[in-house]
Amino acid sequence: MNADSSHDVIVVGVGGMGSATTYHLARRGLDVLGLERYDIPHTMGSSHGITRIIRRAYYEHPSYIPLVERAYDLWDDLAALSNRPVIHRTGSIDAGPPDDPVFEGSLRSCEEHDIPHEVLRGEELGERFPGYRLPEDYRALYQDDGGFVVPEQAIIAHTQAAQAEGAEIHARTRVDGWTETSSGGVRVETARGTYEADRLVLAAGAWNQELADALEGVAVPERQVLAWLQPESPDLFEPANFPVWNLSVPEGRFYGLPVYDVPGMKLGRYHHRDEQVDPDDWHRDPDAEDERLLREFAERYFPEGAGPTMGLATCMFTNSPDEHFILDTLPDHPQVAVGAGFSGHGFKFASVVGEVLADLVTGGTDHPIGMFRLDRFE
Repeated sequence: MNADSSHDVIVVGVGGMGSATTYHLARRGLDVLGLERYDIPHTMGSSHGITRIIRRAYYEHPSYIPLVERAYDLWDDLAALSNRPVIHRTGSIDAGPPDDPVFEGSLRSCEEHDIPHEVLRGEELGERFPGYRLPEDYRALYQDDGGFVVPEQAIIAHTQAAQAEGAEIHARTRVDGWTETSSGGVRVETARGTYEADRLVLAAGAWNQELADALEGVAVPERQVLAWLQPESPDLFEPANFPVWNLSVPEGRFYGLPVYDVPGMKLGRYHHRDEQVDPDDWHRDPDAEDERLLREFAERYFPEGAGPTMGLATCMFTNSPDEHFILDTLPDHPQVAVGAGFSGHGFKFASVVGEVLADLVTGGTDHPIGMFRLDRFE
């Protein structure tokens, strides 16, 4: 079968990770084809929602710090290249009861990597940022360089930068599958045609597991819901007065951001209702139970921010078993790199993940990604 076109690299998925990968490959002078099944950007997967948290303090594991430091640099580079704001710095809060992993892990990461920070008690946090109302004995780590990335704008900027470097990008082109060619390359089948390349990057989010057997059971989509609530005291929840936050409480682990582009404080709960889903067949419309779960939390810990609902939206997290990323080449196909399992905390890293995936598919990376290898699940 003759292919419609042949390339150095094909990238499947042009969302947060895929758009960055396409850009990094194209700027190295490679002939790159990006294939996206929906629009660019779109709201069907994981890389949307107007604002996404970025923070230098990282309770998940200190090994993320070198990657997030590089991500900050690359986001700033993208903003300068595109003349488009990408990061908005508000400060960040990681808080919970004494000895809670969210606070303790963030503190450890700052201490190990000499990241400037402050430790505040719950009452002190409320005095400095009155939108918060945490129990007095809670501990909060404040880091002034945290904030949010604007995901849709970031995807547009990476896509346009990739196109400017010569990348070919097709939206509304669903990939049905791929095979290895006799020469060791790949052939990618879509409804619009067949394409060949020497190498392949799978950055298709919740759909990655359909394209690589090695990801079955280790990159599992989960339904997630976000709420935007109108503040009763709007000035308390503006970016200048309200740092982004991660908060561990008896009701679960929640996160949130200030008012930006929607007239409401944004919040969500990790593992919202513990619903694993088929990315092609799931309940996309938020319902009353989704709203109740988020509103009751907000009324307790952010009472001045828990006014009328301004918006509800769904997305998908794709979780790995240990909730750490998957960045690797496929065991039986070294010409295929995969970025998956970002587990709800990956978008802030999209700029550097694009660089890592571009490295992996062109010979290897110097980034410290040992803990993200696929063989840890064997």
